[in-house]
Amino acid sequence: MKQRIRLGLVCLARETFDFKAAEGLYTAIRAEVEGLEAVDWEIVPDLVISPDDARRAGEGFAGARVDALVCISGTFHLGHLALEMYKICKVPLLLWGLDELPYNGGKIRLNSVCGVNLNASNLYKAGIDQYRVNLGPHIDETWVDAIRVIVALRTAHIGLLGYRAHGFFNLSLDDPSLYAATGVLVDHYELSDVFTCPATAEAIAQREAQLRSIFEVSGVTPAQVAKVAELSARFDAFMANNKLSALAVRCWPEFARDFGISPCAAMSLLQSEGRILACEGDLEGALSMLVHQAIGAETPYLFDFSQVDLAQNFALFWHCGVAPCNLWDGCSVRSLDTYFAGGKGVTADFVLKSGELSIARIDTARGKRRIFLQRARAVPMKKELKGTYLKAVFDRPLREVLDLIVYKGVAHHASVVYGDFVEPLKMAASILGWEIIE
Repeated sequence: MKQRIRLGLVCLARETFDFKAAEGLYTAIRAEVEGLEAVDWEIVPDLVISPDDARRAGEGFAGARVDALVCISGTFHLGHLALEMYKICKVPLLLWGLDELPYNGGKIRLNSVCGVNLNASNLYKAGIDQYRVNLGPHIDETWVDAIRVIVALRTAHIGLLGYRAHGFFNLSLDDPSLYAATGVLVDHYELSDVFTCPATAEAIAQREAQLRSIFEVSGVTPAQVAKVAELSARFDAFMANNKLSALAVRCWPEFARDFGISPCAAMSLLQSEGRILACEGDLEGALSMLVHQAIGAETPYLFDFSQVDLAQNFALFWHCGVAPCNLWDGCSVRSLDTYFAGGKGVTADFVLKSGELSIARIDTARGKRRIFLQRARAVPMKKELKGTYLKAVFDRPLREVLDLIVYKGVAHHASVVYGDFVEPLKMAASILGWEIIE
């Protein structure tokens, strides 16, 4: 399900042009955009023509707390209008120009694109970069999804359970600077807060039955299956009780020692249900998954670039056994195993399904917020390893991708989802002023 947002809609005009035609076009646009998924609209029904009209519209948008503003140039118009609205309601803008209508008696009827040009120039010269341009009869849904990303970050409640994993310095994060850049608030919890979180016997029993129906469990003991079920129920209750959008977990080295198992299998199960759980205390990894989810991608997960074969031009996306179990390829044996942490690993083991992939990593380095974006394709492979993994082929030479990662210092985790979800993240990063690594 996509992130719900609130957008403002307004149509600007000038009576020296064919504003009656613009009214008709605006009516049709309103009917169309109201069908967009998970968008609440604050609409100014009449054309905005005068600066006073624009001020009243801006006050209405500010009062409705819109997340962004769709500003249609129904015709050419005064340059005051967009600026007056932005002065009151400082949110991202979509400057929308309409196709010109057939000429009538040798006179241009709308001159809409010139209105967009005027607004863009005014905003740019005022130092305002939060605008994007849309031309044609339909709204730019990539921009709509980009606003979903910005809202998902601003409204997120992120938890850090424990700390980052031992030695993973590249996952460290400065909380105040993250808040300044995105609005994200991070709350810290101890591992014991999950270990002791109340969970009913009924919930634990349901989780155990669920695990046994999904996984082949002969490689682990009944006590370990029960422990995974208990942890699944406790994790789920903890995130619900604390109203967490996502949780980054210090999953080793203390977890197996103090709880009795690693959290991998429990995280695989819960992620298949839409919970966002990031390994190794990776907060920006959690945010990368969160923004994928905000634009409609299902069950994002973190992976490592664990192997590159430059000769055959493929990479192995692997992690210890935490990928969402619903992403199983349907061919390999989907099992639980305990191959690390002194027999307390309890991981999910399977090959992931084939299909188109989108990759994203929100990352911070040298005082700059960045996002790493790529497209790839998962292709079939045999189950030859423990953990969860897939074989990926990029739409460009693998050497180029690897060079981007290592010479830009991108962290060793990234979020991957099935489908094409690159462009909205690129546009959101551009609006936020982040560096785009692609």
